[in-house]
Amino acid sequence: MADISRYPFVHHLRGTATVHVQHVRNGRVRHTGTGLSFWFRPLSAVLSEVPIADRELPLLFHARTSDFQDVAVQATVTYRLADPALAASRLDFSIDPTHGGWRSTPLDQVAGLLTETVQQHSLALLAAMTLTEALVTGVETLHTTVGAAVTADARLAETGIAVVALRVVAVRPEPEVEKALRTPAREQVQQEADRATYERRALAVERERAISENELQSQIELARREEQLVTQRGANARREAEEQAAAGQVAAEAQAHRTLTLAESDASATRVRGEAGAAAEAARVAVRRDLPEAVLWAEALREVSGQLPDIDQLVLTPDLLAPLLARLGRSAS
Repeated sequence: MADISRYPFVHHLRGTATVHVQHVRNGRVRHTGTGLSFWFRPLSAVLSEVPIADRELPLLFHARTSDFQDVAVQATVTYRLADPALAASRLDFSIDPTHGGWRSTPLDQVAGLLTETVQQHSLALLAAMTLTEALVTGVETLHTTVGAAVTADARLAETGIAVVALRVVAVRPEPEVEKALRTPAREQVQQEADRATYERRALAVERERAISENELQSQIELARREEQLVTQRGANARREAEEQAAAGQVAAEAQAHRTLTLAESDASATRVRGEAGAAAEAARVAVRRDLPEAVLWAEALREVSGQLPDIDQLVLTPDLLAPLLARLGRSAS
């Protein structure tokens, strides 16, 4: 909205960079353009203010497809007043010279015109499409076809309105129909999920079977190796027993040979000692053969005394000494 300053008998208007202002006095255009600033008399001035900036117009309307299904179209139209002088001549953009406000609602008229134009082309296009086609390709088709049709619309061009872009956000059916349409897709997704679950279970069973077979093969291999180990241990024990028996036999033979050798040595020593003793005894007998009887008795007493125990006291009686002395006397005579 223009900034109007009021003074006695005269007012001052200061526009902006996005507003086209037109000043008409007595049927003649005195000022026209964007970003103007000028003085004017309020009683004789006719002022128009046309915005030239891009504006967004959201749209939401319903249409019917060829199979009699209701769909909701959500879109946004970007437009601008490309020819503000033409727009001011076709629509009421006049402003009050006192406070600068619009005397009517020209932007509502522009919005209504754009809405009707977009709806007209969209309804005609969707009426030739089925619900499935509208849901699958409706957004792209409306964006391309309706956008081109609205841009080239003669009525909008004659009003000075230029459509910059048309963006179709969504084409949706009624909630019940949308839910029904989602059911097959959901069922298919569920079937795919079930199939994946079954495949995963089958794969798990196959893996478990492979694991069981591997465990069985491992147990068989372990049993075979244990059998080899038992056989090898038996062979080792048998070989060890044979080695021990052979070693025992060798030890027994060595012991027997050693015992025999010792016995033969002992026998030889005993024989030698016997022969030596016999020789000594023979020599002793030969020596004693020529000795007198008294000497022999003395020798005998000496040997007997060596065999007797210790005698602390010896009592000699006459009865014991008389025969001995008599024998000694006879021996001396």
